[in-house]
Amino acid sequence: MNEPNPEWLELSAVCDHEAVESVAELFARHGYQGGVVIEEPFTQEPDGDHPAVDPTRPVVVRTFLAAADTSPELLDEIRTALWHLGRMRPVSELTVAARREEDWANAWKAHYSVHRIGQQTVVRAPWHEYAGAEGEVVIELDPGMAFGTGLHPTTRLCMRLLEAEIRPGMRVFDVGTGSGVLAIAAALLGAAHVDAVDIEPIAVRSTKENAARNGVAEIITVREGSVGPDEPFIGEYDLVLANIIARILVERAAGLAAAVAPGGILALSGIIESREPAVRRAFADLGLVYARREQMEDWVALVFHKPVAAPRRALEDNHHDRTA
Repeated sequence: MNEPNPEWLELSAVCDHEAVESVAELFARHGYQGGVVIEEPFTQEPDGDHPAVDPTRPVVVRTFLAAADTSPELLDEIRTALWHLGRMRPVSELTVAARREEDWANAWKAHYSVHRIGQQTVVRAPWHEYAGAEGEVVIELDPGMAFGTGLHPTTRLCMRLLEAEIRPGMRVFDVGTGSGVLAIAAALLGAAHVDAVDIEPIAVRSTKENAARNGVAEIITVREGSVGPDEPFIGEYDLVLANIIARILVERAAGLAAAVAPGGILALSGIIESREPAVRRAFADLGLVYARREQMEDWVALVFHKPVAAPRRALEDNHHDRTA
């Protein structure tokens, strides 16, 4: 604790799963407003799907105390209590770190300033000035707690596909909009209208706010939900964007395919490379035609086209059904 006059003290201890309740109870007795943070280790698949608590790894328990109200004697009391708990289960010694509120609120902002996320699209944070060079599309974006700063490979891949496929006057559907960065880019690149959905209310709010700060609120309509027959938007679009993990893309394949107008384009991202074959099969089975792919690190993005007319085989199958 070398920092002068810290506002808060962060107390933490590492323990096994059986000791979590006891350590959390101890911290809650002394922590600010009884608040305790329990950080359980977890496992997940490479694309972030199927997270599960890992019972073989230790847990970190944290609490926070107002520094001005915390005496050395109180810290010694907590250390002693942890020592006694450690005689029954694996519990580490107490760790104490000085913290300031301004550190939590602002430290991350230094790493999020101005970033190129496509061939012509640049994202800038509201706290940084950037006018943009000729031909650049500059999006002012405050992601808040919603996914989609534009820095993740899946978002950057989808932005590349959007830039390549968008044409002035298109109707666009952004499924899993997050912060709204793709929907806003589509509007700034000439879309006549953009509908956007996300299952998270905070993403809906973030997209509305970001659309307003970029002057495209009248072009973008955003709702809470997903894609399918019982979802907010029912219709066909010239371009459908979906930056979602592969499992959800497969589960929602029918709704996504139905949302693409004949002759329209479907751009998918969020696909870890090992799941690419499953995604391609799901949409090929629905009659969409694979056009191309892009890859960044282990992530893949795919473009499909919907034929203007039904494929010949599908027409023959329908004819057979009618005459059988």
